[in-house]
Amino acid sequence: MTARVLVVDDIAANVKLLEAKLSAEYFDVISASNGPDGLRLAAEQKPDIVLLDVMMPGMDGFEVCRRLKSSPDTAHIPVVMVTALDQPSDRVQGLDAGADDFLTKPVNDIALFARVKSLVRLKMMTDELRMREATGHSLGVTDASEMLRPNAPEAGGRILLVEDRETSARRTLDALSGEHELKLTADPIEALMLARDGDFDLVVLSLSLQNTDGMRLCSQLKTLESTRHTPILALVEEGDTKRLVRALEIGINDYLIRPLDRNELLARVKTQIKRKRYSDRLRQNLQLSLEMAITDQLTGLYNRRYMSRHLDTQLKFALEAKKPLSFLIMDIDFFKSINDSHGHAIGDEILRGFASRLKANVRGIDLACRYGGEEFVVIMPETDVAFAYAVAERLRQNVADVPFAISSGGGPLTVTVSIGVTSIERPDETADSILKRADQALYRAKRDGRNRVVAEAA
Repeated sequence: MTARVLVVDDIAANVKLLEAKLSAEYFDVISASNGPDGLRLAAEQKPDIVLLDVMMPGMDGFEVCRRLKSSPDTAHIPVVMVTALDQPSDRVQGLDAGADDFLTKPVNDIALFARVKSLVRLKMMTDELRMREATGHSLGVTDASEMLRPNAPEAGGRILLVEDRETSARRTLDALSGEHELKLTADPIEALMLARDGDFDLVVLSLSLQNTDGMRLCSQLKTLESTRHTPILALVEEGDTKRLVRALEIGINDYLIRPLDRNELLARVKTQIKRKRYSDRLRQNLQLSLEMAITDQLTGLYNRRYMSRHLDTQLKFALEAKKPLSFLIMDIDFFKSINDSHGHAIGDEILRGFASRLKANVRGIDLACRYGGEEFVVIMPETDVAFAYAVAERLRQNVADVPFAISSGGGPLTVTVSIGVTSIERPDETADSILKRADQALYRAKRDGRNRVVAEAA
């Protein structure tokens, strides 16, 4: 893994030392000798991580970190403070400023590389989600005014504590329970079950469990689909660098060295929950973008683009499996006159009402789509033309017999629909040939007086 690292330190010797260590591991290193230059380079060069000295003249590292995390352009960049300060209060101040971690001078090479790689890996995943969110905004799928902020304040979260030391568990519960909802377990099997089903924002897990391998439990949590995005805050014995480095490689998100400092625990928990919820919202927005890209916004049905891809897939499967497949295309009769007489708002109500009836009259395996304007289609896998005709006739009758309520107060409107039906007829069938025959059947239905179903054979 390679990455661009920004080193901000006012002492040239410190910069050269970090640059030499990182370059030897094939990282691309850029540097700044003061806070303002560091902020400028962060905005211009878009590094993957910032190694930031705390004690600098003018603008100290805490202020630089605060400014990085408050800017939308740099808020997502991980910041590791490199400092001679080793008091818990200093770490809490840095965490409150938005820092992701601390390295104490002189910097241990193993800890440096492990932490940099871990945070860069996390940033790469977040960047991918951010790019997809930006794509959704650029396409107009989602509202650009609703771009998410990584550092938005968060309320308390749901935390799973995996700890078998009674005294340590009690202290951790006492520290966190005032603000968060906690569940405690010492059993690894129960921990996996709870994590899988409990929708937790964070797992706080001791790496030195008495009766099981805490590292293996971390690995299992990061492997399961339902828990791989749940952050893990590991509790590590002082001096156990080897285990810590391995845990970071496995994918834990953060750690605390025993004995635990209450304020640092609170700060790190807050940071992880905030980051988890930001990532969750990015994923939710991505899912929404995907749904909106394939969905007709007026009716909630799938759109023509999705229908075309789905028809190709279903047709290929049906031909290979030698199973039937039918296709309906329908057109609301005299829809233009509805728009002309009652307005487009009422026309939209009719379209939404028709879509609702369409969904109610087809099966779960059928795909109902808005083809365009007042035209709709249904793909019916494993269905012969006779059954498809019966479904179409039932829908036609439902539309014709039950007038559509409208909001204008002018009374319900009577609406009818014409439907064309076809199915696979030849082993060399194509999507174009099916669409053409369905169109021909629809044309006959409209030519012969509308409000009818016509099946077209090859």
